[in-house]
Amino acid sequence: MALRITGGELRGRVLRAPKGRGVRPTSARVREAIFSILGQRLDSLRVLDLCAGAGSLGLEAASRGASHVVFVEQAREHLRVLRENTGVLDGVAQYEVRQGDARRVTGLLASQGESFDLVFLDPPYAGGLAEELLGCLDEKAEQILAADSVVVVETSSQTDLPLSVGVLECDSPRRYGDSHVWFYRAPQRTE
Repeated sequence: MALRITGGELRGRVLRAPKGRGVRPTSARVREAIFSILGQRLDSLRVLDLCAGAGSLGLEAASRGASHVVFVEQAREHLRVLRENTGVLDGVAQYEVRQGDARRVTGLLASQGESFDLVFLDPPYAGGLAEELLGCLDEKAEQILAADSVVVVETSSQTDLPLSVGVLECDSPRRYGDSHVWFYRAPQRTE
């Protein structure tokens, strides 16, 4: 299945999607809705794409101006396709691809002082990983989430996430077909 970047500098570029029954790339309709809410320009943002799969969310962010994207993926087949897809970013944004479990890599990034303005979290629908990863992000919020950052979570429309996870507060979730999209905000910090 071929995917296309829906907006920004790389609009129309074709991306590959991993094959397999459990593969569920974020649809163009859902990506367009997400970026309509976030804004079409994400100039200079640092982005973390957890459970990246083909990387379509992080690639969309880079196409729309994000300066740096870290993609995290565990599955080998997905990782191979992700590395191929990130080739479109040469000269557009800095990026890195990290292989591993999103929980472990999140802790590692936090310990390395990495901080992100925008986090995409699109884990497999089954297994409750979305709520667990939200907990990991909240636990490391001071280190890994920039002030007033946004965490975008995609789940099955059958999944209910809490509207509050530690410091993360959710605006009302949106439903698009079989998907729910949740927008959590980290609070602004007062120094």
